[in-house]
Amino acid sequence: MGIVKSGVYFWQGNEACAEAAIVVGCRFFAGYPITPASEIAEHLAWRLPQVGGIAIQMEDEIASIGAVIGASWAGAKAMTATSGPGFSLMQESIGYAFMTETPCVIVNVQRAGPSTGQATKCAQGDVMQSRWGTHGDYSAIVLSPNSVQEMFTLTIRAFNLAEKYRTPVVLLSDEVVAHMREKVVVPPIETLEMVNRKKPKPGDKAFFGLEEVPPMPAVGEGFNVAVTGSTHDEYGIRFTADPLVHRRLVERLNGKIQNHADEIVDVECCNIEGCDVGIVAFGCTSRAVYDVVEEAKANGITVGYVRLKTLWPFPDEIVRKLAEAAGKIIVPEMNLRQVYYEVKRAAGDVAKVVPFNKIGGGELITPEELLKKILEVVRGRD
Repeated sequence: MGIVKSGVYFWQGNEACAEAAIVVGCRFFAGYPITPASEIAEHLAWRLPQVGGIAIQMEDEIASIGAVIGASWAGAKAMTATSGPGFSLMQESIGYAFMTETPCVIVNVQRAGPSTGQATKCAQGDVMQSRWGTHGDYSAIVLSPNSVQEMFTLTIRAFNLAEKYRTPVVLLSDEVVAHMREKVVVPPIETLEMVNRKKPKPGDKAFFGLEEVPPMPAVGEGFNVAVTGSTHDEYGIRFTADPLVHRRLVERLNGKIQNHADEIVDVECCNIEGCDVGIVAFGCTSRAVYDVVEEAKANGITVGYVRLKTLWPFPDEIVRKLAEAAGKIIVPEMNLRQVYYEVKRAAGDVAKVVPFNKIGGGELITPEELLKKILEVVRGRD
């Protein structure tokens, strides 16, 4: 069996992620078993050898991300998959990947924490960690699927963004989306966008500057390149005592993401220009919003929503637009106010932002609970 053919499939979310990775050209996976992400490793251990790829179970998550970084510098599109505790262990190496501009994809299937928490239960508590988990100044790209179909499409997009901007990209899923089974439509493969990293020309020497996104050589291609996590100049040479070299490097690392935020940010919107109340949601929690829009309409209330497919960079402009139209925004999430504070910052003083949080036991926010909250906010009881 080679690359999956176009058609309709009934996949689990983790299976869809694995198949999408193969479609977009991933040929290396390194990981360590962890609930609720293990099916990605299991599926790729079976499938990658069928397409000439390699899947390795490493001794731990630290070794896994190290192997992925090494495989990327060897020229492969590479990924790992984990959950909260493993994601925590990877943070130092993820910072190294940002500093060395190493394209790779890290799938984090969220579960309840902190620490071991509830390994089989869903949560959305890793939002801030996905942005600020490693130290120093850097800009992260984090995508958030809310369906099995998006586990497929956003995995492809994660690889494309990683290759285009030469950066790690996080696919921040959750236990519900990863383990549910739904219909997935795979379009003709030739119609899908496939981005590959920019390769250097003979004689090139600057692999860490001069261009916003510099070309990236691979081991064995004949280029003399130093790869270091220390402050370095455009040629990879360490300059750990020069403030100007550090400023130039870090400003470019951030700028290549922030300057293209409009191209990176992706949201799903409804009724954002004329509504009585707004909702900003993401991941599995956002699935309740679809039913609520119709139920609220039956109660004479127009609900507008922004569903975040991209968590970082945060879509300030569209959230601000919803705030101006609605005057009141509800932020449902399975954590204790992580996206809430970003919405409040983006909304400024033009809207009241109301948190709606639920944690523990993996219990989803139901459409009924969300509708009740909408009625309370609209009627001034919250």
